[in-house]
Amino acid sequence: MVALIRKEIDSFFSSLTGYVVIIVFLVLSGLFMWVFPGDLNIPDSGYATLDTLFIIAPWVFLFLVPAVTMRMFAEEKRSGTLELLLVRPLTDLQIVLAKFSAAVVLVIISLVPTLIYFWSVYKLGNPPGNLDTGAIWGSYIGLVFLAGCYAAIGVFASSLTDNQIVAFIVAVLLCFFFFTGFEMISALPLPLRIEELLLYMGINEHYRSVSRGVVDTRDVVYFLALIAFFIFLTRTVLQSRKW
Repeated sequence: MVALIRKEIDSFFSSLTGYVVIIVFLVLSGLFMWVFPGDLNIPDSGYATLDTLFIIAPWVFLFLVPAVTMRMFAEEKRSGTLELLLVRPLTDLQIVLAKFSAAVVLVIISLVPTLIYFWSVYKLGNPPGNLDTGAIWGSYIGLVFLAGCYAAIGVFASSLTDNQIVAFIVAVLLCFFFFTGFEMISALPLPLRIEELLLYMGINEHYRSVSRGVVDTRDVVYFLALIAFFIFLTRTVLQSRKW
């Protein structure tokens, strides 16, 4: 299983696409934080905060994570190597977990350089270090959980087809729906209990909660349940080839 995780990571960085995906994320975040004028620009706002990063990142991840996961099963199917993978001494669940884990590790790798932004804002504070580090680390935890949800959805989408573009589009649509779709539906004139249920089903509600710096058990359970649900669906798709 570890060997498969390493294979996926090596495969990602063996192509130019891997580096482009990470660079695009860092450049977009940096431009909104430091260059583009507006409320999200840190120097213009006058506050030592990384809120801009955590506002933009979920939307960038909406495309970045599917770009990471789109080839994981789709390419195996297209090249005919999926059958070879399935006959290895690994269970279907282990294969899915390996693909999922590799995707999460790759996203975490893309987040590590953003610590430069954290250091910059820390030094720019007046006095230096005058920022809410608890909320920032909570937001980072929230981003990792959100990336985990996106990765589980992306791996599932990749297992449905042998076309990487189709896998990418399906993953983006599913990630968008789970991130903000339930919230949009809850804005309709609905009974209060249904509205609360719809909000709870959306990723954004839990991401915002964790980003306040308080890691609530209910939010953690939600993220883990959503990840487990899509991992189960992916495993089911793989097993359906044997039916």
